[in-house]
Amino acid sequence: MPFRVAAFLAFSLAGAVLAYATFGRVWAGAWAGAAIWLVLDAVRAKRLLDVMRHDVAALPTRGHGVWGELAERIRKVLRERDKQIRQSDDRLQEFLAAIQASPNGVVLIDEQGRIEWCNQTAAGQFGIDAKRDLQQHLANLVRDPAFVAYLASWNYSRDVVIDAPSQPAGHRGHPVRLSMQVHPYAGNRRMLLTRDITALEQAETMRRDFVANVSHEIRTPLTVLAGFVETLQSLPLDADERARYLRLMAQQSHRMETLVNDLLTLSRLEGNAAPPNSHWTPVRALLAHCEEEARALSKQISSQGHKFSFSQEADSEISGAPVELQSAMSNLLSNAIRYTPGGGEIAVSWRLLPDGRGEYAVRDTGPGVAAEHIPRLTERFYRVDRSRSRETGGTGLGLAIVKHIAQRHGGELRIESTVGKGSRFALVLPVARVRQAAVKARA
Repeated sequence: MPFRVAAFLAFSLAGAVLAYATFGRVWAGAWAGAAIWLVLDAVRAKRLLDVMRHDVAALPTRGHGVWGELAERIRKVLRERDKQIRQSDDRLQEFLAAIQASPNGVVLIDEQGRIEWCNQTAAGQFGIDAKRDLQQHLANLVRDPAFVAYLASWNYSRDVVIDAPSQPAGHRGHPVRLSMQVHPYAGNRRMLLTRDITALEQAETMRRDFVANVSHEIRTPLTVLAGFVETLQSLPLDADERARYLRLMAQQSHRMETLVNDLLTLSRLEGNAAPPNSHWTPVRALLAHCEEEARALSKQISSQGHKFSFSQEADSEISGAPVELQSAMSNLLSNAIRYTPGGGEIAVSWRLLPDGRGEYAVRDTGPGVAAEHIPRLTERFYRVDRSRSRETGGTGLGLAIVKHIAQRHGGELRIESTVGKGSRFALVLPVARVRQAAVKARA
């Protein structure tokens, strides 16, 4: 400011001196000098204003006087504003990227119900284009009556569940189920959140089926036991009849005990961590135990017995939980015995596959399983022939246990079967859990 005053006085004084020397009039010259200074100052102000209107980036970095200082200050303010805008834009992009990465769908809707923005998850669930369908009414794109009524009700205290309008490519079986809830914000704008609950609903269905199956499996022997107890209490029976009833009651109680033990085994397998690789067990010992159990079970089930063959191509060791591995092998073998008629052949083998994995296989000459049943054989309580399974004492949990044990050891259960020719069940263990047995030095 002192500079502007000094410049103004200097122009006035110069005009006064020049006018006095020329015309002898001091005040006229002073006024003329002041007017010239005002014109020059206005020109500089106009130039600065034009630059600000058309190209702010062309503001001079340095300048004389108040206009130069004002230009410099404006440049600093603009630089700070641009920095804040860039930071805000970066934060916005990070926020949008986070929403895009969310497994849940997000749709922003304006007051009229038109799409303002949506992430790719929601676009895939609704079968819409995140760019092309902007400003389209969501109710015109998602025509499910329950959702349309929910969106128009403005009562969003609960969610609404519908089938996804767009099913994923290659999806088979149950349709994708979406849980959707609207949250109003900023007046009458709304945010729609969607969540894929297909797995949750399937898990709930499986839980209900599991409870129903367990109840049914336990209720049957309990009913038989109650009937026998009532008979023993109400009827005079001779020693032979009483012994027969007690034998049948013992069978039913054993069946319930087996079922409970299998359920506890499944629960333990699902709740425990995978077994370590540090404990190695000889395959020969596991096969010997399987053979002993198999021959005893065969005599118990069939008077004719079965023809067994046990082969081991390589003397190997496998790592993991010995009790679990023994259980898996015994389950596969006992299943073959239970479902193969007396006199049938059952072949048990252990071999190393070309890629280094180990395979324990049980082949039988039983009735076989139709192809449509094979994918479901490892489901809990799933039986191809329920009456046959109960007659042989099966619980419907054996293959489910084997599958869990295989998965816990990083392996897999393979099933091959042909109706009328028999079946082949194979437990395949990964390379990391198989090795050649150590050769012991002779004493």
